[in-house]
Amino acid sequence: MSPVPPGRAARPAVVAFDVLDTLFPLAPLEWRFREAGIPRVLMGRWADHLARDVFALALVGGGRSFEDAVRGALRDVTGHQIAPAAEDTIVDGLSELEPRREASAALAAVRTAGSRAVLFGNAGPAATLELVERAGLGGLVDGVLGGGPGRAWKPSPEAYRAAARSLGVVPGRLALVTAHGWDVAGAARAGLVTGWSAHLEGRFPEVFGAPDAAGADLVEAVAALPGLAPS
Repeated sequence: MSPVPPGRAARPAVVAFDVLDTLFPLAPLEWRFREAGIPRVLMGRWADHLARDVFALALVGGGRSFEDAVRGALRDVTGHQIAPAAEDTIVDGLSELEPRREASAALAAVRTAGSRAVLFGNAGPAATLELVERAGLGGLVDGVLGGGPGRAWKPSPEAYRAAARSLGVVPGRLALVTAHGWDVAGAARAGLVTGWSAHLEGRFPEVFGAPDAAGADLVEAVAALPGLAPS
């Protein structure tokens, strides 16, 4: 490996993108809730409930899948009154989400800079790969990582360290691009380089340490990453 000039950050060997609400917005699921006869206000509650349960799994572990967490959150917020067919309608919708308009440009920018681009969410790798292929982004992605049985869940620092090990890089050469402040916090604790896109939260949560790079959207966040930023 060639030395890094003094005063310049090393280019990340790999840039990992979070999946849900980062590359793929969840908002279009709203019509699935309406189709299932579930008040749309419950979509927000479901998303919050799902995050809570995933965070708990990240802390305590357990042999459950992301789909288990999705279905469990749906049952909880509907008082266990959701019909199996309605539940399937919403779960199936997760595999049919459309990417953000700048998703392909952000992935391509990583490749152009000479780094690998991978996807790293809490859903299982197979489900994420299906989503990516359906969206036509497969040719821009060098790998897919995820959570589930036998794997650590984000934002546990071990999840990010395990990702670095599986990619064959030290944490400091792995960058994470995400729209979630909690994701930045977990990645930073594990020693990753962090990039945050403001398109979801608008303002970075004050309870977390600032990311290494930030931008209004995914393309800007990638461009601002140390080692990828224009010299």
